[in-house]
Amino acid sequence: MNSSFLNMASIGDFDPLNASIPATKVEITVSCRNLLDRDTFSKSDPSKNHHLCVNVTHGERFGRTEVIDNTLNPDFVRKFILDYFFEERQNLRFDFRLEKALGGIPGKKCGTIIVKAEELNNCRESVMMQFCGNKLDKKDFFGKSDPFLVFHRSNEDGTFTICHKTEVVKNTLNPVWQAFKIPVRALCNGDYDRTIKVEVYDWDRDGSHDFIGEFSTSYRELSRGQSQFNVYEVINLKKKGKKKKYLNSGTVSHQIFNIESCNPAQPTSLHYMNPYQLNAYAMALKAVGEIIQDYDSDKMFPALGFGAKLPPDGRVSHEFALNGNPQNPYCAGIEGVMEAYYQSLKSVQLYGPTNFSPVINHVARYAASVKDGSQYFVLLIITDGVISDMAQTKESIVNAACLPMSIIIVGVGPAEFDAMIELDGDEVRISSRGRYAERDIVQFVPFRDYIDRTGNHILSMARLAKDVLAEIPDQFLSYMKTRGIKPSPAPPPYTPPSQPLQTMI
Repeated sequence: MNSSFLNMASIGDFDPLNASIPATKVEITVSCRNLLDRDTFSKSDPSKNHHLCVNVTHGERFGRTEVIDNTLNPDFVRKFILDYFFEERQNLRFDFRLEKALGGIPGKKCGTIIVKAEELNNCRESVMMQFCGNKLDKKDFFGKSDPFLVFHRSNEDGTFTICHKTEVVKNTLNPVWQAFKIPVRALCNGDYDRTIKVEVYDWDRDGSHDFIGEFSTSYRELSRGQSQFNVYEVINLKKKGKKKKYLNSGTVSHQIFNIESCNPAQPTSLHYMNPYQLNAYAMALKAVGEIIQDYDSDKMFPALGFGAKLPPDGRVSHEFALNGNPQNPYCAGIEGVMEAYYQSLKSVQLYGPTNFSPVINHVARYAASVKDGSQYFVLLIITDGVISDMAQTKESIVNAACLPMSIIIVGVGPAEFDAMIELDGDEVRISSRGRYAERDIVQFVPFRDYIDRTGNHILSMARLAKDVLAEIPDQFLSYMKTRGIKPSPAPPPYTPPSQPLQTMI
């Protein structure tokens, strides 16, 4: 969303130290393997069940997994989200696995506990999904099957981490599971193309659930909605290897797929309206806006948002006026833009996906109508780095490169900004379908690099001003030179009047 904010202090009063301490969130997943069977009879005697859970202590934090019955190799669904604090600002990525033998009986190996950690993407969306099965394999001797689904997200090392289990639907080969909501980062950590593996099981009371089959998909595939493309064949490879005429073990399709964004009233949102300090978007808008507004003569700024449902009918838009007036989206000064931003948060519902190309095309239409050099357009995009239409955005930038416009992208929040760096085109000139941009028109800066933790915010904002505007002069001159547009003649020098002027108040 383009940002904006209310009557706040000038940059001299801007206090970035009130912002949260730089940190990232890490998700801990726990599983166990080859646990010592202390209840020998429970596998064959359902009356003797054993239950397992894991307690986790972190400083003063205490967490506990769910209880899993009758298995020596549990994979716990419940995760533990921990804050990982940096000594200094840096880009981190880490994957580690810790295996530790469980104690209990001297001289006897009691199994291993496996702890995995993955840095969480700052993805705010959740998704509501519902699945149904059709003609699943019959596994029970006296009945049909009691099917349930297990969802796993893939990791960078090729392993899978369990992220959701559905409820069990009893005695049916055509189950309809209840709809469930899951954070997108739990499902795929914000990577829309990451493999999601779904296993189908027949529930058994003794814990030895029968494997029916599995299929793979991705968030991007699922987001296509209910269609013939999202009917998945459930495949059991062992059964397929034994039967020549094997087709599948049934199918699973999804009936509901609704994306929901984090509410700005929640403190986890970068749009959170904290009465005591600026949110991340507002902080970046004020800092950058006060820098670039001096280059605009009338200080009237059209302010657009992208990625929200608009009242009254919930229409999704990627180029809506922040002030609610599509006929006149102009705001007076940065304070006006900020006020419109805050008002829009109260009236619209933040919603995915996040598309950049509509706002770029919006500004490009204006720039295309004034190619004589009398006007030059600068689009400021403030973003958390999530982008859903990368290919379309590249094409929009390539098309806009021949117009009198530049794009400044300011990244807010702790996410990796690989896509924004690619759009910047400093290392590799941006291209689309074999066509390269005529010139570089994009400048990207991550705002977090300018929050000075020593308290010298004036110096920080001076560095930000320098880097934000670093490429604009050359981008402006390159447009004018390639089109042979020369500067207008300088105005005549000022001559003081011979008679003193009368001033009316």
